[in-house]
Order: sequence, then structure tokens, then C-alpha cells
Amino acid sequence: MRIRSSLAALLAAALAVGPVAAAPAPADEPYVIEYYYKVRWGHQEEFLTLFAKNHLPILEKEQAMGRILEIRAVAPRYHATEESRWDYRVTIVFASVAAAHAPGLSDAELRQLYPDQAAFAREEQRRFEILEAHWDVPVRPIPLRP
Repeated sequence: MRIRSSLAALLAAALAVGPVAAAPAPADEPYVIEYYYKVRWGHQEEFLTLFAKNHLPILEKEQAMGRILEIRAVAPRYHATEESRWDYRVTIVFASVAAAHAPGLSDAELRQLYPDQAAFAREEQRRFEILEAHWDVPVRPIPLRP
């Protein structure tokens, strides 16, 4: 009974304060998202090849159009435990928060990049078949000194 009343008091206090949200990114500042990819064992090179062939050109086209400012990728040097393992992190610096959430390339632009849409669809399907997990993390810089 005592635990229940303590939980009720805690819930009431949380509701009174309201949700605490992170400060939104200023509209005119770059907006950074890190994309993590965990690939099935033994398929890392295949994934990277398919990513470079079928996804990187899309990102580069968006970079040429000004939506994306920077694209970079890293892989860990050492292994981690399986539950925390990731194989590739692709960091994309968008021109702004609006650019990050704007629609991507049009169907016509995608057809121009990939005239053989059937092959493109098959290869993208394969890229996602060998993917165990994928998550996106919008990040913000924090000053370490005042």
C-alpha cells in the first residue's frame, strides 16, 4: 500500500511538471543524425558494397543539391558485446532541421540515378535482408566548457 501511494505521488508530480523536452535545433543551424547499422555476421562487406552502390549516390545527389552538407562513415576498430555491436555508423550533417525532414529525391530523380529499377529494388531488398538492426540518433553538440 505504501509503495502504491508513493508511485501515485510520483506520477502526480511528473504530470504537474509536464514533459521535459530537449531544446529544438535552431532552424538555420546544421542538423546531425547518426545512422547505425548492425549487419548479420559474415555479410559486412556485402552490405557496404550495396550501400556504396545504391544508397551513397542518393546521399551524394542530395549533397550536391545542398540538402546535405557532409557524409562520413566509420566502423569500430575492435569488437563489442553482441547486444551493443554495430558495424557501421554513417553520420549525415544536414543543412538544417527542415532539410533533414524534407522529402528526399523524387521518383524521376531516382529513375535517373537507377534506370534499372528492378535491379535497384532487388539489391536494396538484399541490403535490408542482411541487416540485423538499424537505428537513427539525432545528435547535438554540447559545450564542455562554459
